[in-house]
Amino acid sequence: MKSYLIVGILLLVIVALMFTNKKFLETIKNIFKIEELRKRLGYTVLLILIYRLGCFVVIPGIDPNLLGEGSGLANQMDSNNLLGLLNVFSGGAFANAAIFALGVMPYITASIIIQLLGMMVPAVQKVMKEGESGRRKMNQWTRLLTIGVLALQGPAYVANLYNQLPGEAFVFGSSVLFTIYATVILIAGTMFVMWLGEKITDKGIGNGVSLIIMIGIVARLPHALLAELSARLNTSTGSLIMIIVELILLFLVFLATIAVVQAVRKVPVQYAKRIIGNKQYGGVRQYIPLKMNAANVMPIIFAQALMFIPMLFANVAPKFAGAFADMTGVWYNLTLAVLVIAFTFFYTAIIINPQQMADDMKRNGGFIPGVKPGKATVQYIDTILTRITLPGSIFLAIVSILPALAMKFLGIQQSFAYFFGGTSLLIMVGVVLDTLQQIESYLLNRHYDGLMKTGRIQGRH
Repeated sequence: MKSYLIVGILLLVIVALMFTNKKFLETIKNIFKIEELRKRLGYTVLLILIYRLGCFVVIPGIDPNLLGEGSGLANQMDSNNLLGLLNVFSGGAFANAAIFALGVMPYITASIIIQLLGMMVPAVQKVMKEGESGRRKMNQWTRLLTIGVLALQGPAYVANLYNQLPGEAFVFGSSVLFTIYATVILIAGTMFVMWLGEKITDKGIGNGVSLIIMIGIVARLPHALLAELSARLNTSTGSLIMIIVELILLFLVFLATIAVVQAVRKVPVQYAKRIIGNKQYGGVRQYIPLKMNAANVMPIIFAQALMFIPMLFANVAPKFAGAFADMTGVWYNLTLAVLVIAFTFFYTAIIINPQQMADDMKRNGGFIPGVKPGKATVQYIDTILTRITLPGSIFLAIVSILPALAMKFLGIQQSFAYFFGGTSLLIMVGVVLDTLQQIESYLLNRHYDGLMKTGRIQGRH
């Protein structure tokens, strides 16, 4: 009860500070003055509420009374790092055995596979360059591959339920028919969540799929904060001062992440003057924005996926697997950091092609001042890209191991430590920035002040 009271007071203080700011109140009024923006925000909130309600609807045929705190499934989420992370991404639906238990992660997996195929397979790459028709084909392939991924993950999830829940939890018994039945429901649930995401993108605010993932992560924050408060207040080593220190550190980590996510190296590009008739074209200076963190969250996702490979050798080489089983261990974090740095360079090299950028500039009559067109331009861009990718990759490596450092040295609970780094932190920051950027563009287009007094909010793209 004491923990709930403290969290309530913190929320009231934050709300009071926000509404005492005249600039904030004026911005809120301006948002509701724009009819289109008002409708889009309302539509987005409605679909998000539908998604959150679905996260608590248990698969028909499973007794909900045997789920929740203290159940085998809940304990598994606390002890298994991978499943705990999946539960965070699903907003708790994974641990609730809900119809949305698998969330949008199968869709994300399918999207990553399609992207990699597009980079490595010429036939797929050709389709990607076909414009709108190519985009539709890629979306269709992604949806079909999502169903394939679900057909594998669904039975695996149901099999895990059989192992973690008692027999009486299954109303219809544990049979092949129930497995098929539950798998179909899980597939339908994920496809419905995908549909909600697409509708948010089309008629709402922000990227729908990313927003759904972020909402699932944020939804676990109060639960994680309560667990951390209970652990601190109910132990002799804990205190309220440590809670305040943790919140300050979390705030500083968010600020640093925002700064790095928005960091851009502007490469000046000069376009030659062309006189056609009585009009002059070109002659202006523009910039190529090269992001310090161009790879975004993908290196961490790839690295974390590889970190679970040693678990496959648990029976063959138990010492080797045990060295990587501990999330707070030296070998786990060192290997994870090295993999993140390597994948950052690899993914950046794939998505940014200096040769193509140089060719496009040459074709449009552009050049970098002081640099010869052609090979010299390619080398110049590649050098800059390498120099800014190195600190970006080191930052991602630090972010990836921050949850482990928070647990080991500060004694923070696992559920709350996820918010100090890793994919959760980057997704939250990136999605919030993208959404605020869209809202600000509506305000500026209607000649209202933006969300910030100086400068403009930049998204990830």
